[in-house]
Amino acid sequence: MLKYEEIAEDIKSKIEVGEYLPNDQLPLEKEMCEKYGVSRITIKKAMDQLVMKGLVVKRRGSGTFVKDIDNKEVYDISTSNQFEGFTKTFSDKKIISKIVEFKIINAKDEIADKLKISEDEFVYYIVRARYADGVPYVMEYTYMPIDIIPGIKIDTLKGSIYEYIEEILNLKIKSAHRTIRASLPTKMEQEYLEISENFPILEVEQSAYLDTGQAFEYSKSRHRSDKFEFKSISVK
Repeated sequence: MLKYEEIAEDIKSKIEVGEYLPNDQLPLEKEMCEKYGVSRITIKKAMDQLVMKGLVVKRRGSGTFVKDIDNKEVYDISTSNQFEGFTKTFSDKKIISKIVEFKIINAKDEIADKLKISEDEFVYYIVRARYADGVPYVMEYTYMPIDIIPGIKIDTLKGSIYEYIEEILNLKIKSAHRTIRASLPTKMEQEYLEISENFPILEVEQSAYLDTGQAFEYSKSRHRSDKFEFKSISVK
């Protein structure tokens, strides 16, 4: 095992036993270098490995923090198709995205916290209704930091935002934390999803990260329950 791998494994063990708790800041690079007797390059490699494992997140100008998840929920995910998005999931169908709302706002309170940015930073606020072969499937409410994902336009929203991120911006989507819950539709959702007020909705709340550990998306996708299927792969 290489030195940076040993360091990453040591920090991972400390996270698992609770020595480093969710949202705790890890020691700075200089302190790590002194503690482990290695160079900054070695520490950076160790941190990058922890980011790739989904255990820590880097916050610009602040440092590296333990992700806010239960340690029992830490998995190595061995599939990439969880990030294909709506367009690729239904690649055999004609996809239409109706842009309900698109604006730039200040990140505040929960949104700033979820994206790990300050409240004076700007984010896109995007509301879309997604259709496959003319059938409504989901309403998406998405926040993205404008300086992390620059250049989004109306034409981008009509297609796949994830394709834009990876193929145009050349960024790599790495991990996501999701919570799924049942709910009832709002009046707007009843209209766009063509359902009644008592028709069940399945909401997927998501915080998504690039391979750098930077949060690039906080979203809530509100699915028609008759059109929703969740698949998960967990590796012990």
